[in-house]
Amino acid sequence: MSDEFTIPEEPSTAANIVDGIKVASSTVSDAIDTAREPGMPLDILAKAVREAPLAALGIAFLIGVVFARPRG
Repeated sequence: MSDEFTIPEEPSTAANIVDGIKVASSTVSDAIDTAREPGMPLDILAKAVREAPLAALGIAFLIGVVFARPRG
């Protein structure tokens, strides 16, 4: 046996960032899956878009114009 003591290396910064991105993407994916359940907001929105895709596109455009306009 050796008398040498080795200090375990800490994960690199890149490894920590990758782990953080994996956790964040998993959390977002879980939230989207939950919101797609029947009766939840994304399910309702998806049904509305399937029924009237052109109207939904027009409404999304108008909402985008309202939020993108400079305030002042």
